[in-house]
Amino acid sequence: MTTTLAEESPLAPDLGLLFARHSADMHAETPPGSNHMMDAGGLAVPGVAFFVLREAGRPVAMGAIKRIDAGHAEVKSMHVLAEDRGRGLSRRMLAYLLDQAAARGYRRLSLETGVQPIFAPARALYLKAGFEDCPPFEGYDEDPNSVFMTKVLG
Repeated sequence: MTTTLAEESPLAPDLGLLFARHSADMHAETPPGSNHMMDAGGLAVPGVAFFVLREAGRPVAMGAIKRIDAGHAEVKSMHVLAEDRGRGLSRRMLAYLLDQAAARGYRRLSLETGVQPIFAPARALYLKAGFEDCPPFEGYDEDPNSVFMTKVLG
């Protein structure tokens, strides 16, 4: 099966299922006021690079990096369709985001994720990739429903 991973517009019409599933997951267990996901329009702005992993042309995963400053960016909207999980696609997407961040000159990549059980696999993935817990960063406040992580690149 042909797979591609490339930068795309988050407004592409065939990404609706990815965004709908991501939104449903984020709202299912995250209390109001603690959900920091960005919708497609919020990702379609300067300073955000959005990437899609496709299998045989079908979008199965997405992720983005959002510029904080010249040396620091944030992982946003990383999601793999539930029926496509368990095959290493999250690892592949995260590795790609790390490579893209380094290629764009970022020296640090940070993220916010939830404390709820639904986010446990994501937290484990980030830890395995070398991310460490950190205090809230640009635009975030302390939140008992959030975990903040960061990784120094290369």
